[in-house]
Amino acid sequence: MSEYFSFSKRIDDLSEIALKKAEGQFREIERISKINQQKVLKAFIDHKVSEAHLGTSTGYGYGDTGRDTLDKIVAEIFNTEDAVIRTSLVSGTHTLCVSLFGVLRPEDVLLCVSGTPYDTLHSTIGIDGDKNTGNGTLKDFGVIYKEIGLTENESFNLGEIRRQASEDNVKMVYIQRSRGYDTRHSFSVDEIKEVCDAVHAVNKNAIVFVDNCYGEFVEEKEPTDVGADLMAGSLIKNMGGGVALCGGYIAGRHDLVELCTYRMTTPGLGREVGASLNQNRNLYLGLFHAPHVVGEALKTAVFASALFEEMGFETDPKYNDKRHDIVQLIKLKNAENLCAFCRGIQKGSPVDSYVTPEPWDMPGYDNKVIMAAGTFTGGSSIELSADAPLREPFAVWMQGGLNFASGEVAVKFAATEVENETGIS
Repeated sequence: MSEYFSFSKRIDDLSEIALKKAEGQFREIERISKINQQKVLKAFIDHKVSEAHLGTSTGYGYGDTGRDTLDKIVAEIFNTEDAVIRTSLVSGTHTLCVSLFGVLRPEDVLLCVSGTPYDTLHSTIGIDGDKNTGNGTLKDFGVIYKEIGLTENESFNLGEIRRQASEDNVKMVYIQRSRGYDTRHSFSVDEIKEVCDAVHAVNKNAIVFVDNCYGEFVEEKEPTDVGADLMAGSLIKNMGGGVALCGGYIAGRHDLVELCTYRMTTPGLGREVGASLNQNRNLYLGLFHAPHVVGEALKTAVFASALFEEMGFETDPKYNDKRHDIVQLIKLKNAENLCAFCRGIQKGSPVDSYVTPEPWDMPGYDNKVIMAAGTFTGGSSIELSADAPLREPFAVWMQGGLNFASGEVAVKFAATEVENETGIS
């Protein structure tokens, strides 16, 4: 029961059942959050963060100690030789694009082993037909794209990965950790380790690159702890803790990160330029908050899974499954339920709660997309949001939640809207 919000008795009763079922998962989430929070705190202490680091630079940004120290902190957290974290990386897709173009050269093979990558990356690679031919895709620059699908049980095809990765011109093996708009499961760090071991056993020169969006701080370890050579993600997802206003990070081997910084700015200058423009404090504070906020987002996802299972919907992960990212998939059976769910999430948002989300033709997608996101930062998906293309199986992808107390309310609003749409009571 809520002191400030009124829901039907059925929704309240089902929510209490869901919360009881989720107790064990909540304890495990809190355990992992504690480990990751202490990891982040140690990195801050090791690098002697002071108020001076929270300051700013303008112009070229030469000698910005706050910016440069934060790079070292991120490298320590991810157990890598190097890292770069910048607000000039405008999105996760841009960060991945910078990484790919930074490392790959003409006639190199980019081997994606997690199936077809996320929709917005198709135009970067050049696998969206002729729509972007001549626009500067990897394909335009002579990079060869190959893809290995998953097995029938949605696992990495390790045998085929070993066979194809052994070819001399395979420069990069690409793994997308999260599912994107797919119904497959997200990959665990242990599964990613199997790919890293398999690739490095047959090709010591191949680079394993992980798109880690939505995965940071969900487990005790990260892909770079188990053999990934390079990793990237967005700051308006897990790593920014709901505080960073924009940005991305790249972490991994020093030589690879250095190449990426040359693509990020210009060869020869790399990370040495780029003013922080009053954003250092947001990046430091967001990173410090991130492990806790990720835990709150995971609790929101677990509760949503448990509640909608009680309502008779298929969810993935199940409420008691191990989680490898913050994304919760709920199959809502039809477009009407899907839109109703998004309306409910919007109603429970702290910003734009009065707005009704509608499907629209979003750039980079082949179907109309509906998005619910009453966020303090535009597009932030560490804040509670839900989105989906209007296509079979009419699944919604929900992620985020800065704190569980408000996330719980928004999920109950979503359940109420779906209940009203279906006429179930």
